Amino acid sequence: MTTSLNKVEGEFTQRPGGESEADSRLNAFAKERYASGGFGSQWNYHSTVFLKRQVLSRLLYQDMLYKKILDVPGVICEFGVHWGATISQLINLRGMYEPFNHSRTIFGFDTFEGFPGVDAKDGGFSESGDYSTSKGYETQLDELLTLHESFSPVSHIKKFELIKGDVNNTLPVWTKANPHAIISMAIFDMDIYAPTKFALETILPRLTKGSLLVFDELNCRHFPGETTAVMEVLGLNKLRLQRYAHQPYCAFAVYEG
Repeated sequence: MTTSLNKVEGEFTQRPGGESEADSRLNAFAKERYASGGFGSQWNYHSTVFLKRQVLSRLLYQDMLYKKILDVPGVICEFGVHWGATISQLINLRGMYEPFNHSRTIFGFDTFEGFPGVDAKDGGFSESGDYSTSKGYETQLDELLTLHESFSPVSHIKKFELIKGDVNNTLPVWTKANPHAIISMAIFDMDIYAPTKFALETILPRLTKGSLLVFDELNCRHFPGETTAVMEVLGLNKLRLQRYAHQPYCAFAVYEG
């Protein structure tokens, strides 16, 4: 069984051949099921029949992270939204753990057009345009997130915002427009050096002792730019980085100032 680094539709995967075949078959089952009518009125419950171990591990990881900020005031910023898998679950987790905390606004930053550019410090694996979504997807995602929010209390107050564009341009505008915002959790999933470094530098004044910094590709040889950005802005030896057993490249740290 061989494992190789592949790029499929602008996304990197690292799977053994047998797993890729099983994944394709699972995808075929899902398409067949929904093409023939889905699962009836309880379709959302039964759709978990297609949930893979890796995805369930990711959900458990997000649950663990969210519980760490319950006593920390502030908003959540996700840098790198892509298709919205994380931000949608953050909305659901907020609805579970603090349904009446309408100050916990969740902001999602993304170009929705893939990487705007890569730096030499990114190691040569990444290319401009990687991790793009379909044209106009952010509008559809906004509607999807509104639907998720509708299943929790206080849904008449919109508690999320998608911010499209290069974070180098959008984040300064956001900080100026939100002078009140303390950041309780910042999730860095932009993968590459330049925007990660810029976002880290820009949000530092908005962090409090206890804020959670979450990194998706730390210690990852395929995306070295994220580690380099953290090292240059925060210093690795000044952070007590922690990891979750089921997520090989993910790491987080409680900010201590």
